[in-house]
Amino acid sequence: MTTQTVSRRTALRLLSLMLALAGAARVSGAEPAAPAPASGPQAFSAQDYRGRKYTLDEFADRRLVVVAFLGVECPLAKLYAGRLQTLADEYAERGVAVIGVDSNSQDSPTEIDAFVRRQQLRYPLLVDAGCALADQFGATRTPEVFLLDERRTVRYRGRIDDQHQPGVSRDKVGQSELRAAIEDLLAGREVAVASTEAAGCLIGRPRPANEQADVTWSNQISRLFQDRCQECHRDGDIAPFALMDYHEAAGWGEMIAEVVRQKRMPPWHANPEFGHFSNDRTLTSAERDLILAWVDEGCPEGDPAQLPEPRTFTEGWQLPREPDQVFAMSETPFQVPADAGDRGVRYQHFVVDTNFTEDRWVNGIEVQPGNRAIVHHIIVYVVPPTDGVRHEIFLAAYVPGLRSRPVHENIAKRIPAGSKLKFQMHYTPNGTAQEDLSRVGFLFADPDAVTHEVITTEAANVRLALQPNQRNQEVRARSAKAARDVQVLSLSPHMHLRGQAFRFELERPDGSRETLLDVPHYDFNWQTSYLLAEPLTVPAGSRIVCRALFDNSEQNLANPDPSKKVYWGEQSWEEMMIGYFDIMTPRDATKLTAPAVTPSLRVAIIMDRLDKDNNGRLSREEVKERGLLFTFFSQIDTNGDGELDAEEFAEAIGAMDRGGF
Repeated sequence: MTTQTVSRRTALRLLSLMLALAGAARVSGAEPAAPAPASGPQAFSAQDYRGRKYTLDEFADRRLVVVAFLGVECPLAKLYAGRLQTLADEYAERGVAVIGVDSNSQDSPTEIDAFVRRQQLRYPLLVDAGCALADQFGATRTPEVFLLDERRTVRYRGRIDDQHQPGVSRDKVGQSELRAAIEDLLAGREVAVASTEAAGCLIGRPRPANEQADVTWSNQISRLFQDRCQECHRDGDIAPFALMDYHEAAGWGEMIAEVVRQKRMPPWHANPEFGHFSNDRTLTSAERDLILAWVDEGCPEGDPAQLPEPRTFTEGWQLPREPDQVFAMSETPFQVPADAGDRGVRYQHFVVDTNFTEDRWVNGIEVQPGNRAIVHHIIVYVVPPTDGVRHEIFLAAYVPGLRSRPVHENIAKRIPAGSKLKFQMHYTPNGTAQEDLSRVGFLFADPDAVTHEVITTEAANVRLALQPNQRNQEVRARSAKAARDVQVLSLSPHMHLRGQAFRFELERPDGSRETLLDVPHYDFNWQTSYLLAEPLTVPAGSRIVCRALFDNSEQNLANPDPSKKVYWGEQSWEEMMIGYFDIMTPRDATKLTAPAVTPSLRVAIIMDRLDKDNNGRLSREEVKERGLLFTFFSQIDTNGDGELDAEEFAEAIGAMDRGGF
């Protein structure tokens, strides 16, 4: 089976993944008690991470002071720390100061120092030993801000703005409550919105631990975390903080309890009523109870002599050995701007010649982003020498949530002689100019040992048209019928920000149906390839049927614009509906079962190539070099609006395939 791997740290702007790991919505019983904020004027003194003492009196010449509680590993705090610096610079001449505070017991001065340097912060960042300032203000989350007026009375508390929230990262700011409160006070007005709910990571408050407890870090929790958490929660991997040692884990205790109680961690979105999967990350009830009991007792350490041997992980490539061959996407890095506006960076495509003079079989593949801070996802296609447009074959991907697969010496994917590799790159600017040079590494299989070929195919619907302001909009797709018996190995749903739910069904030749996978709450930010515990043999004449629900309403907080009708497109503000699935077939039978791409997806590929202005439509100008499309443009444009939409274009391609033009 192929190896498809997520890199070791997702782009910071993916917030999803990281907010799924560490951000949080509040639930009854999960929120630790925090002291009520002190009334009346505030005053304090504390040292920064270098030992320099600050007092609030030092800012007496400032009309307003923003006190911002931050944490060095909280994804939201990482996103907003630099934004606070921009705000401090903008309002400095108008008498506004910003002071950062780190109250986390797990954040060391060295880590805070690195955070300040990486975020290029110039406002002071104070170390709040024992959470004295957090208790004084009643702060519970990072980031959480408090705006003090000239009398140093709190006039606003809560979030900075609404762009980034748990599981949601909008293209732009809708409501900027902190900025609005500042403007109100500077103008001498009452603050219109005096408080909002802060979202993000719980402050790591020190708690007295019951060292007599039955469950401790040393005797049970460290082993559980080794088995269930450390694959992602370690330095350099995908999670926003490490859980490799006691001090780190104990500082995140309340946060861990919250995400475990809400079943957000470990991330797994499949409905347990359907299917069995080898990569199921779900905690058992016993495991969940152990974690919650440990946190309830104050996260006791126990006897370090009982600790297991540390788990070791492969660094660099996650393949079983160094790749036999590596292909970079280009000779020079691609330059990603600091900000590409609401529309983002258009998908980039890089084509690389393999120079393979014979078919090559690969049973290990890893796609590695060069710059994890700004790479959202990568898809690598094989472009055989026969027809580069109509026969692009999905090879491997890097997307949030996709982890490595086992390698089998007799099961592999085939790259035909003379093929090229096409890297499809999705970049997300993060506020500073960046560059990227991503790559893919291969392990080659012994051709004589390969008995079965793996093919990634799909069911897709490129004619989707989502109406504005509506939830539960259903879109269906079905694959071509299997030409012979095949085995299904994995299922991978793919939608964008309006994706709501996804289901795979097997339709047998007699018309009966079986649900293979149900994802009732799809998460664009954590895209899992669900590996069947046992390969599923499906008879010739069967097909995969996919049913997706989309939420294009205001209730979907991730929705870029619920007032817009939405069509197929590669960008995240557009939509896709693809059900990928891997099939396995005897090597000599591949030619009977392996379509390159389904007709609907082929339409999308061609349309994307022609759609130069990326508006989801084709103008007469964009198809002027395309012969029949240009000649018959008026006939194809059935609604007479002067552009070809996905449905009109699909009809035209179908007609050309049938010889209708």
